[in-house]
Amino acid sequence: MSNDTRTKLLEGALTTLTEQGIAKTSARTIAAAAGVNQALVFYHFGSVDELLAAACRHGAEQRVAVHRDRLNGVRTLGELLALGRDLHAAERDGGHVAVLAQLLAGAQTQPRLAPATAAGLALWTEEIEQVLVRVLAGSLLAELVDVAGLARAVSAAFVGLELFEGVDPAGAGHAFAALDQIADLVTALEELGRLTQPPTPG
Repeated sequence: MSNDTRTKLLEGALTTLTEQGIAKTSARTIAAAAGVNQALVFYHFGSVDELLAAACRHGAEQRVAVHRDRLNGVRTLGELLALGRDLHAAERDGGHVAVLAQLLAGAQTQPRLAPATAAGLALWTEEIEQVLVRVLAGSLLAELVDVAGLARAVSAAFVGLELFEGVDPAGAGHAFAALDQIADLVTALEELGRLTQPPTPG
């Protein structure tokens, strides 16, 4: 029963962030969304900030798990970008981008939220880094770039585009199109590199 209550509170926190925003997220509103007594917020988590921190990680773990099989199937940069578009649409339509936006906003004024928000983002970054390591293995790019840093840049770019789309959908569309062009260019350069490499001595 205790774990069930904790899960209800975690889900209630995410629902409240999505529907009411960080400014109206409180023990009372979270408890109402969870259908439990607000005293249980403090019994299980100690404070609203601690509950939000746990909810951030809980939400990220759930979302990463939903998409992990498809991430594991990516074999090219083009496929990664195509999947990124699908993830972007799914996360936006499910309200998960709104949760991320509220947590990022809250972390600016409530420093205790920052580590948990960063940890949630790190779950995505780790998955993307694994994909990039696999996709770039043996390529010229793998020797020229810091793959771990590139994974963080990709994560930051998609987070930024997700938030940017809320105010400029057309601009976000142009940005995605530019990323597609970059992926095509990289693929072409990699193919050219393979064609111009001298044959391996037999």
